Amino acid sequence: MDQQTQTRILHAVDAVFDGETEFLLELSRHPSTRGNEQSAQDFMASELTGRGYAVDRWQIDVDEISHLPGFSPVLGPYEDAVNVVGSHRSRTGKGRSLILNGHIDVVPEGPLGMWDTPPYDPRVDDGWMYGRGTGDMKAGLASNLFALDALRSIGAAPAADVFYQSVVEEECTGNGALACLQRGYRADAALIPEPFAESLVTAQLGVIWFQVHLKGMPTHVAYAGSGSNAIEAAIPLISALHEMEARWNRPECRHHAYCTHDHALNLNVGKIQGGDWTSSVPAWCVFDVRMGLFPEQDLEEAKREIEAVLMEAAHTHSFLRNNAPEIVYHGFHAEGYALADHDVPNAHGAVSALGQAHEAVTGKELDKMAITATTDARFFGLYADTPALVYGPVAEAIHGFNERVDMESVRRITQATALFIADWCGLEEV
Repeated sequence: MDQQTQTRILHAVDAVFDGETEFLLELSRHPSTRGNEQSAQDFMASELTGRGYAVDRWQIDVDEISHLPGFSPVLGPYEDAVNVVGSHRSRTGKGRSLILNGHIDVVPEGPLGMWDTPPYDPRVDDGWMYGRGTGDMKAGLASNLFALDALRSIGAAPAADVFYQSVVEEECTGNGALACLQRGYRADAALIPEPFAESLVTAQLGVIWFQVHLKGMPTHVAYAGSGSNAIEAAIPLISALHEMEARWNRPECRHHAYCTHDHALNLNVGKIQGGDWTSSVPAWCVFDVRMGLFPEQDLEEAKREIEAVLMEAAHTHSFLRNNAPEIVYHGFHAEGYALADHDVPNAHGAVSALGQAHEAVTGKELDKMAITATTDARFFGLYADTPALVYGPVAEAIHGFNERVDMESVRRITQATALFIADWCGLEEV
């Protein structure tokens, strides 16, 4: 790309950035937690339609994806799970095709009193935009869209097919991205602007979610010794899982991308419920667990070890010995993915193109990092042989109170994305 074109693109992003900020404010007003994404998806579909893209809006059918590799089991209904894809079809087809992927779903906001201002009343203060989902990852949806807008503003369009995806379920299964693959959307590369501080993610962990259901023996608390407390029975089982977590993090067990991470795999007991009455020994308890996995770590082997650990711990308990825990898998059933190990020409070419775009914007070499979370990149990399670049803005307190995204970082990501599209896809006249 010549210097003049590069400069025009950078200035074009600046020219549309006020509109991008307003777009992000409006999108962040939609409380798109799981099951409540429809209004946000309506907004996305309207914005894409208004720009002339061919819009595909569909309800995910579990029966159509449940047999596919990468599917994560679900517990609830899916009538409210809707994806939106806007397609740009190139006239010339001279370049390499691209998927611009982002997720519309956000995590629950928690106690509202712990926020400085309401989570769905976003605001900009001292260069940061505050609100649930501003960073994770509605800013990425904005940067993808306005990178295309900037190109259009100078009379250019990608010289290859580009599929703009706004998907659901990233925060709990990833089935939204999987449904896009089932729908037939394929490309030579994918870009996912998750908020990892303007660094390229070279490896990500896998994740398993599961529930442990425990039984107890109820009785009046006056005779507690004759019963069995299901909530207290969870404590040694959780302790045994943490011992397993420590084993999995040993140096000899680590994937090479995490050789310097002392504790990359995190086990989290994210929710616990149990009992019916304060003065009754609880007859039941359910706790939800998230456990990380290294890339190339076998999911089925991991599940077998989890089950063996729980059963061994239960065997030391007088009641659970004869009333074994029930383990229910739901939500994430995700393998790890390492872009660094994706040894195909497209992967090397995409990383190089993004690196050049980043350096043109920032004047610095693109940092690379292995993250201790998962993203939808695994679907493209593992199941469609499509290199997936995870590269997004600086954000803070994602999944926490007062989530915020650095707006100048969003500008830089939008500029780098526009340059990357121009390089990867090539340009043609609108």
